[in-house]
Amino acid sequence: MCGIVGIVGRNSVAPQLVDALKRLEYRGYDSAGVATLDKGRLNRRRAEGKLINLENMLQQDPLDGTVGIGHTRWATHGAPTQNNAHPHFGDGVAVVHNGIIENFSEIKETLISEGVHFTTQTDTEVIAQLLASLLRQGKTTHQAMQQIMQRLKGAYALAVLFANDANQIICARNGPPLAIGHGDGEMYLGSDAIALSPFTDDITYLDDGDWAVITRDSAEIFDDQGRRVERPRSKASSAYAQVEKGNHRHFMEKEIYEQPEVISHTLAHYVDFSNGTIRKLPDEIDFASIESLKIAACGSAFYAGQIGKGWLERYARLPVEIDVASEFRYREMPLPGNQAALFVSQSGETADTLASLRYCKENGLPIGTIVNVRESTMARESDVVFQTLAGPEIGVASTKALTCQMAVFAALSISAGMARGVLDANQEKAMVRALSEAPRIANSVLNLIQPQMESLSRELSKYNHVLYLGRGSNYTLALEGALKLKEISYIHAEGYAAGELKHGPIALIDENMPVIVIAPHDRYFEKTVSNMQEVSARGGRIIFITDEDGAKACKLETMATIVLPNVDEFIMPLIFMLPIQLLAYHTAVFMGTDVDQPRNLAKSVTVE
Repeated sequence: MCGIVGIVGRNSVAPQLVDALKRLEYRGYDSAGVATLDKGRLNRRRAEGKLINLENMLQQDPLDGTVGIGHTRWATHGAPTQNNAHPHFGDGVAVVHNGIIENFSEIKETLISEGVHFTTQTDTEVIAQLLASLLRQGKTTHQAMQQIMQRLKGAYALAVLFANDANQIICARNGPPLAIGHGDGEMYLGSDAIALSPFTDDITYLDDGDWAVITRDSAEIFDDQGRRVERPRSKASSAYAQVEKGNHRHFMEKEIYEQPEVISHTLAHYVDFSNGTIRKLPDEIDFASIESLKIAACGSAFYAGQIGKGWLERYARLPVEIDVASEFRYREMPLPGNQAALFVSQSGETADTLASLRYCKENGLPIGTIVNVRESTMARESDVVFQTLAGPEIGVASTKALTCQMAVFAALSISAGMARGVLDANQEKAMVRALSEAPRIANSVLNLIQPQMESLSRELSKYNHVLYLGRGSNYTLALEGALKLKEISYIHAEGYAAGELKHGPIALIDENMPVIVIAPHDRYFEKTVSNMQEVSARGGRIIFITDEDGAKACKLETMATIVLPNVDEFIMPLIFMLPIQLLAYHTAVFMGTDVDQPRNLAKSVTVE
């Protein structure tokens, strides 16, 4: 959550800070603020709501100063008001913070007993006031920073300005990511490479427990014991600089239509299409010898994992156990030998997924990560990285990152099937051929169904509740479809296994309950049509997503039937994901919600 930027520059930095924050607004948009140091004085501007409010404020009341920090907030402690917006001040200290300080109440009570007056409801102000207290006790800025690293409990990334040292930013990381950008006579700080991309592609990522002193010419990095350490510098992908909507209304729309290309790029990384084979994968996870696989992820990445579980079990006969990471990390499950673990995340910084990864690593399992950001914490802590090539995904509701994760799972399932002797060379070629057709088919489907999705969304927007049904992988698509609709349109939606209809949800069916049924003409088709008949008999309005053969076979009256081309069953989930995304997108657009930045949500969940 939340986005942090910092600049130690040569010219006035406030406009640059705002420019960087624009690239981080997907992390939080409840409020925003910047603080600068000018002639030994700390000054700040803060605004409630979207970043444009802060930008307008700065145009009317500019800030001077060549050293500054900025923040865009996703509220945890305290309402999203101007007063609770970052940066927060103590006496001679300004702080921006991403994360949650778990022991803030205890520290706050101690400081109040010392006579400190608090002005906000946030846990972040505690950091500023604690640093100020330590400075009053005669500590240097470096000593104060080292001490708070020992006292704070929780997950946090910090950037701090001290009025008594006008030429530095001190930052710290314990959980949420933080990157230092190296420039020519200027240095930068950001929550990720996207924020730094207008300034530099020369990046150093801090490790957990690190804190650093950034000046115009250098960055000194220390570990949690205060020892000077070196961290590697790397080049950020040039793709981070290309985060523009182009001719699209929203990033989400752009990212939906980028899917044929990025799926193709991702598949090409794992598949040799000319020979009809899967490329040799790293040896760190030996699919031939492991007895089972653990998968953990959050949100849409979890649904990618569920699709992957189905493929791995069917095509590789590999038992897979999957759980949402927020549950996985606390189950303390036994992890006997001869297993491997696989974690899925767009950002590679998802707090619960990272904690689950570390639990499995501590128990000696080989660790794989499917991740979009190769420089991320999860990637760095894994034995093997299966990178997706989705490029930066700015829309909070995941689209292209999800389908690229599915593409990686598709390749892994073929590789595992070959390694375990379940698939032969002919089957491998057939499955690779199906995958090779997926980008072309995806492109044609997006163009084919766009007008119908736009028209149907107007009708769907009239309802307050929607039910999604499917079987097999289509049950997972039903769950993802319901998630997409509720997170960007705010219509209440639920996804169910179609076979569970009679076990409760059927009680909800009436003429005011649209039921979206995902049913290509596959091995589940006839049973799913039986469930549709039960819905129809009770007056439910059916939106039927099927293929050409399914449309011919089903004669039920529907509210709408969305017909996709017949495709190989292996790639059906990739193709049938597209109408689900478009339907949610167009419904949200028609209802006038903020599609890219839905309320209460943020892109990268770096706290529990």
